[in-house]
Amino acid sequence: MAKNLYDILGVSKTASATEIKSQYRKLARKYHPDLNKDNKEAAEKFKEISAAYDILGDKDKRSKYDNNEIDGDGKPTGFGMGMGNGAGFNGFNSGGFDFSSIFGEDIFSQFNGGNFSNRPRKGQDVSYSLDVDFLDAVVGGEKSVIMGGKQINIKIPAGTESGQILRLKGQGGVGFNNGANGDALVTIKVKKHPYFRVDGKNIMLDLPISMKEAVLGGKVVVPTITGKVNVNIPPYSSSGEKLRLKGKGIKTKNGVGDEIINLVIMSPKVKNTELECVLKNTSEEQIRTF
Repeated sequence: MAKNLYDILGVSKTASATEIKSQYRKLARKYHPDLNKDNKEAAEKFKEISAAYDILGDKDKRSKYDNNEIDGDGKPTGFGMGMGNGAGFNGFNSGGFDFSSIFGEDIFSQFNGGNFSNRPRKGQDVSYSLDVDFLDAVVGGEKSVIMGGKQINIKIPAGTESGQILRLKGQGGVGFNNGANGDALVTIKVKKHPYFRVDGKNIMLDLPISMKEAVLGGKVVVPTITGKVNVNIPPYSSSGEKLRLKGKGIKTKNGVGDEIINLVIMSPKVKNTELECVLKNTSEEQIRTF
């Protein structure tokens, strides 16, 4: 039995052009392949309603169809004067219809002149955000996450910064007509560390020292991003003076940074009469030059 284009669109033969257009828009929105991933039935339905609208949405073609001059595929029937070039269906032809009014511009960015192409199309990219521990970001590491319903191990390059986007090839939306999958774009958010900061490839650390260590000097244990090390505090050190640990910063393919230690002298929080006596009996040295 020959297909009835009016039945396919769900309209009567006396429906107005506006009614036909409105019904087509409703069905196209429902069955469009981009909104029905991996649904072959929806894809076939979309082709069918698009082919029907290609004819019924065009005044001249609709008249020829109603007069039995062309069939439901737009091919001449041999009755009447025929179609000349015909109106065979290849994908679909919009007849000038503005599909962006249904879905917006983005979803049809790969349409050409209103014609849906059956060529392979890449799937849509998808965006995620990922919280990463400070040390994993500066040293590098791997984080296991659930993405798109499956578990994925994401490699975090050394020196990764907050706001940096990692592109995971093929982990986005499914491609259309055997096209490549889209990518996953992962925006990194690096958690703050209780005492480390980053300055380029350098690691910055404020190191509290006692007044005794500042005056007499001494050896103290200092944390780095790869473990603890012993550091010598020079005698008569002042707050704000900096020590540099070569090669203890962030290591990337472009080189390695240092750890910069900023000395901060801390006064005792408990009253110390002996210390007070010593300080009172110590002659003042010139410490200010302004």
